[in-house]
Amino acid sequence: MGYVKKQAVCRVIRSTQTMEGKQATRYSIAVSAESVGAKGLCVHTITIPPGAKAKAHLHENHETSIYVLSGHAGMWYGERLEHHLEAQSGDFIFIPAGVPHLPYNLSPTDPAIGIAARTDPNEQESVVLLPELDGLR
Repeated sequence: MGYVKKQAVCRVIRSTQTMEGKQATRYSIAVSAESVGAKGLCVHTITIPPGAKAKAHLHENHETSIYVLSGHAGMWYGERLEHHLEAQSGDFIFIPAGVPHLPYNLSPTDPAIGIAARTDPNEQESVVLLPELDGLR
């Protein structure tokens, strides 16, 4: 009985700060390795301004799920961005690890806002920009 387990600390994060991601989208500072010492998860809100698009990119070795809170977004995906999907408020999007994608906002007047969860605890570490694909869409 000499073993004493270290007490885990639960946290509340009030997401009041934002950052510009490598892929040209706006993120809240929320749950990540950087903010709370997360070991296997990163969760934050993501905002794509009206009519804007992100840079083509992928997340090496990490899956992503996005819940669309508001707006109407589109996403080109695949090796040459040959596939397309659209999602709106209430939809979930799943992006497998290593899949190139280019999200964009379909609305010229309203932002597209979602909650993104990724299996990489680091906010930007697994982001690989794919500038050779940006001109395709």
